[in-house]
Amino acid sequence: MKKAIILSAGEGTRMKSHNSKVLHKLLNRSMIDYVLDACDFVDERIVVGGNNYDILKENLDKSIYIVKQNIGEDFPYGTGYAVKLCLDRIGDDDKVMILTGDTPLIKKETLEKFLEFHENEQSVATVLTSEIDDPFGYGRIVKDENGNLLKIVEQKDCNEQELLIKEFNSGMMIVNGDVLKTSINKLDTNNSKGEMYLTDIFEIIRRENKTIKTFKHSDVTETHGINTKAQLYFCEEILKDRVNKKFMEDGVVISNASTVIIEPSVKIGRDTVIIGPCRIYGDTEIGSDCVIKGDCEISNCKIGDNVVIKSSYLENSTVGNGTDIGPFAHLRPNSNLKENVHIGNFVEVKNSTVGNGTKAGHLAYVGDSDLGSGINIGCGVIFVNYDGKNKFRSVVEDNVFVGSNSNIIAPVTLKKDSFIACGTTITDDVEEGSLSIGRNRQENKIGWVYKKQQK
Repeated sequence: MKKAIILSAGEGTRMKSHNSKVLHKLLNRSMIDYVLDACDFVDERIVVGGNNYDILKENLDKSIYIVKQNIGEDFPYGTGYAVKLCLDRIGDDDKVMILTGDTPLIKKETLEKFLEFHENEQSVATVLTSEIDDPFGYGRIVKDENGNLLKIVEQKDCNEQELLIKEFNSGMMIVNGDVLKTSINKLDTNNSKGEMYLTDIFEIIRRENKTIKTFKHSDVTETHGINTKAQLYFCEEILKDRVNKKFMEDGVVISNASTVIIEPSVKIGRDTVIIGPCRIYGDTEIGSDCVIKGDCEISNCKIGDNVVIKSSYLENSTVGNGTDIGPFAHLRPNSNLKENVHIGNFVEVKNSTVGNGTKAGHLAYVGDSDLGSGINIGCGVIFVNYDGKNKFRSVVEDNVFVGSNSNIIAPVTLKKDSFIACGTTITDDVEEGSLSIGRNRQENKIGWVYKKQQK
């Protein structure tokens, strides 16, 4: 079987955060989620957590097996000890991929090629490496004259000659199960940090005359680890550029791309135009020939074709073909706009259905309501859905005109073709084709102001 161990117990002190390092987000997803997705082709994924064990258990998918690494003076430190805790999940014939939870830029296709290389070379262990001019802080790859791995030397333990090596350890490796179990049980803490280094298994394996290969990857960006918030930002910019370019290659137009953040899970149709600053997250699906521009944030929404959204916030809602929204509108969860709807500036919709061709041009609140087609919602209309204890729904049937500054106090039904006069407060149902006026008659008192001034 193929297994993956993702090391995620590091306390991340350099992040200077109260939150677990591996749960810090890039493009709205935690860094460990990217690593888990990249290795989702294996038979089992095992995550090693430390003090963050409980929060990992709470946040990660239930299919992930989580091992707890106790942290403190009474317990060993080091990546070798972390992997040792997983050995009861490992069979002798398993191929074990060991990754770190803080390298979110690694791609699935890279890991698949890495595993294929390991199997084709019939190696007992293979290390994914890369090369940069200044690999400061990374473990150096030391090879023999045939290019096989001899050992990995951590930065603090390098001699002068080893410090000149540009090829470095990415922290990702594949080891056969039987070899992994045998070598880990021989690890010690004889190094400058007094830790149980996982990389020391390679010297142990070599002493047993077994060949270790390296898989040198040309795209060094995939190996970037994150230890600080500056590195988090740096990696997010790389990921953002990668994701945006993929969308553009698939036919999406992205203008001012440096200000556009799109989560990789999003789906967008061809010839849709996105003009930043925009943020599009979650399970959002956007159709073809849409225009999304300005300060937009869209999360977990289904959006049809030929939709225009301007400087608005949408969450957990659906939008039909030909609808236009904004600027400065807000669709709160469970809003369902049908086709050719107009939701204008400063209009909020929540937990409501809005039928075909219905319009709410400005300054309105539509909450907990079911609106039919061809309705006009005037300026300042409020659907009053809450009595201080319970919420109620209102129904507005087709072709109703709701005049400006009206209050629709739920639960009521405005039947089709009815007309609500401006400034009306509706507390009872309105019959089909009726005019409803619910306001005091105007009275003008001539000269009242002047009389008051004379007192």
